[in-house]
Amino acid sequence: MKRITCFIPFQNPVQAGITIENLKKEEEIAEIFLLKTPESSDEVIPGCNIIQTTSLKSTDCIRKIANASNTDFSLIYTKYSELSFILFAVERMLNIADDTNAAMVYADHFNHTGNTHTEAPVIDYQLGALRDDFDFGSVLLYKASAIKEAVGRMDADYQFGALYDLRLKVSQKGSLEHINEYLYYEIETDNRKSGEKIFDYVDPKNRAVQIEMEQICTQHLKDINGYLKPTFRHIEFENDNFEYEASVIIPCKNRVRTIGDAITSALNQKTTFKYNVIVVDDNSTDGSVDIIKSFTDNPKLIYIAQDKTYHAIGGNWNVAIHHPQCGKFAIQLDSDDVYSDENTVQRFVDAFYSQNCAMVVGTYRMTNFKMETIPPGIIDHKEWTPENGRNNALRINGLGAPRGFYVPMLRTINFPTTKYGEDYAVGLRISREYQIGRIYDVVYNCRRWDDNSDANCDIVKMNANNLYKDRIRTWELKARIAQNKQ
Repeated sequence: MKRITCFIPFQNPVQAGITIENLKKEEEIAEIFLLKTPESSDEVIPGCNIIQTTSLKSTDCIRKIANASNTDFSLIYTKYSELSFILFAVERMLNIADDTNAAMVYADHFNHTGNTHTEAPVIDYQLGALRDDFDFGSVLLYKASAIKEAVGRMDADYQFGALYDLRLKVSQKGSLEHINEYLYYEIETDNRKSGEKIFDYVDPKNRAVQIEMEQICTQHLKDINGYLKPTFRHIEFENDNFEYEASVIIPCKNRVRTIGDAITSALNQKTTFKYNVIVVDDNSTDGSVDIIKSFTDNPKLIYIAQDKTYHAIGGNWNVAIHHPQCGKFAIQLDSDDVYSDENTVQRFVDAFYSQNCAMVVGTYRMTNFKMETIPPGIIDHKEWTPENGRNNALRINGLGAPRGFYVPMLRTINFPTTKYGEDYAVGLRISREYQIGRIYDVVYNCRRWDDNSDANCDIVKMNANNLYKDRIRTWELKARIAQNKQ
């Protein structure tokens, strides 16, 4: 029984030919539609229908797919590259879709490069999987009725985010089921390191795309009762009694090449108030401790040596903020980065008072190890607005740097004891109740080099990182939904 209608991007017969041949071999496929844009060839491929659209990522395209979906299921292929299936893979996807009554199913696959096949597993979808770059792979098997229902609720026209809009709306009514089996081959077209890909969403040339994605996500949060209005708790800073107004917090583990630069940058700050620098070393074995100890003659420096138990970055932060000499405000400085000048700490403290916020996020410049600017250059996270930043934070994968925190509040939350995503978890939790302030001028130089934790993760590590951040979002979103119900 032919139960699937296929929709594939089309440039020309050479680009789409092999994919079409492979699809025609599948007994379950009833029709193949070629998605043509104004840039596509006018050539015709026998046995295929045509959908003309302005953009493959547009609402116009999704509406036309819904209208043409006259079988039980619609298979949307999202790449221009060649697609081929494992034997009986399409049948397997149909069976899982039937058995689970899923609104959409997606699967693990292989990346095909030359004569090499590498495994490309993806991760489970969950309530907090709100990233617009969530990786489903390129084969999406939707229940046609789910597409039609979602399109019936689309009341805005998008040029870039319609596929994102579709899956969020579909997820409101049904499940998105991950088949953790390798079912097809696709050609990998983005061979950059993982550490280069993660900054795509803050690239200035993608700003128009990000505006649409924010609008889509915000509407989704309103639909599921997870949206928060821009009303925040007020803070009375003058009620606190601290010896130090601020502390620069530097967690360190095996950063012998950079920790000296970081400490020097922190100690050279000029302020109108008393501050200190707390360096927490987590059992370094590369000579970092010797460098840290060379600064201990400076009365501003507090050195904490962790015990042998597990701490990670989050645990190191917790030790620092609960230290009796920690200041009223704790300001981040990673052990391989430096402040852009001697005024960063002063500007952070000023921002806390002027914006009455529990957390402040600055702007940073991406540099190489030699402190030379590298693409995409300045990361200002302008998508964080006072009106909608707390909602948009559930879509993006980070909140920027450097980060400063109001310590009395932070001591009631604490960091999760993890080595990845700990700052994001705390930022989301804070934004549920408090305003997060912003500094849009560059105050920080972020060094990208081979020893960064996310410089070049393999697929297993990258999936683990993404799964954890999706879990953080899920927990936070559930808390916000419960808060709105009260």
